[in-house]
Amino acid sequence: MKNLTAFILFSLLTISLTSCSSSEVPITPPITEEITYSKNVKVIIDNSCATSGCHSASSPAAGLSLTNYTQVKNAAQNGNLHFRIDNNTMPPSSPLATDKKNVIDKWKSDGYIE
Repeated sequence: MKNLTAFILFSLLTISLTSCSSSEVPITPPITEEITYSKNVKVIIDNSCATSGCHSASSPAAGLSLTNYTQVKNAAQNGNLHFRIDNNTMPPSSPLATDKKNVIDKWKSDGYIE
């Protein structure tokens, strides 16, 4: 009986050790450079938000065009651009990757530089 108990404990220990896996979340390094609209943010907005059927100039969704610095800055400061991006409701088809969100957040903390 003692051997059976030892065997069961050994088996359970072996199973638990071999079934462990690492699911580490990659850590995005902090952005150290100054972020500007023209150099960093515009390309993100143009490719993800100011597209046809969304917030382009021709027929902007919800009446919100995001095609130039003034419009994007206003949406960030006075609208809910940050909230909608951070809670993954915008863009609706595929939320922005963390590194892109970090660029937009850093743009805010840097003072919305053009």
